[in-house]
Amino acid sequence: MEHRYLGDSGLLVSAISYGNWITHGSQVEDDRAITCVHAALDLGITTFDTADVYAETRAEEVLGRALQGVRREGIELFTKVYFPTGPGRNDRGLARKHIMESCHASLRRLRTDHIDLYQAHRFDTETPLEETMTAFADLVRQGKVNYIGVSEWTAEQLRAGAALARELRIPFVSNQPQYSMLWRVIEAQVVPTSRELGVSQIVWSPLLQGVLTGKYLPGQPPPEDSRAAHGDPKTNTMQLFMNDELLTAVQRLGEVAERAGCTTAQLAIAWVLRNDNVASCIVGATRPEQLEDNVGALDVDLSDELAAEAEALLAPHVLDDPSLTEAFAPKERP
Repeated sequence: MEHRYLGDSGLLVSAISYGNWITHGSQVEDDRAITCVHAALDLGITTFDTADVYAETRAEEVLGRALQGVRREGIELFTKVYFPTGPGRNDRGLARKHIMESCHASLRRLRTDHIDLYQAHRFDTETPLEETMTAFADLVRQGKVNYIGVSEWTAEQLRAGAALARELRIPFVSNQPQYSMLWRVIEAQVVPTSRELGVSQIVWSPLLQGVLTGKYLPGQPPPEDSRAAHGDPKTNTMQLFMNDELLTAVQRLGEVAERAGCTTAQLAIAWVLRNDNVASCIVGATRPEQLEDNVGALDVDLSDELAAEAEALLAPHVLDDPSLTEAFAPKERP
């Protein structure tokens, strides 16, 4: 397993990390979820990403059980705060009250005494940023959190957060955006700003929720057990790409992958990891063999020529407008 530094910090994370969004506590039975976590460990994955809101807090519980008995110093455990975790008016957002209470609840569910990376799951437009960052700083000083990160923040928001983190002398090291061969929104503004600030990307959906595996075929309905068959088309960004023209291009991408000596999924992950601002690429799994295939991307030597050929195939379908970040930025607290 390759490890990379997270931002300008001294923390090393596995280049491929394991995430349990929409799997643990919901899509996958607990026993199978735990089997997948153990498979990830066997493959050398040391970085595990979750969030308090996943599966209405059950995802953290499952991950906590799965990691019991694992040497705590040998893994990096990430979680997030922002979205509602209860019915109350203060059970959401990035106010001090919710951050403190949510952190303590995550620690209990994860069965640990500290979180390696605590992330603001979105930007809270209704809470002063100073309040949010001061609460994070207090958690760092209390030893409950080691590093601070965010998810789907714009370049401007990253700059403001990093400035306060410097004043408070806490390590602000990461952003977690969507990024793939088809969703390249961060490249224009977020990545250059992050490089300047010493912030890394920990990217989610490198396979665009399965679109870039090649399993969806033009002219055919999606497999019954797939996300496309059951996802909400109003909230599931993969639905933007479920058209025959694009799916045909992805099938041709498989020909490029074959010349690179890998699967289509491995090609897509290897392409993401070519970006030197990406510290880790989050993958999920419902079966251990999926993880084995994903980790195989680390053995792919993707040449500039093959990467350019793959990009050219998908170019007519790529979304790269920075304003699309707003699709993940709530206009008000949920």
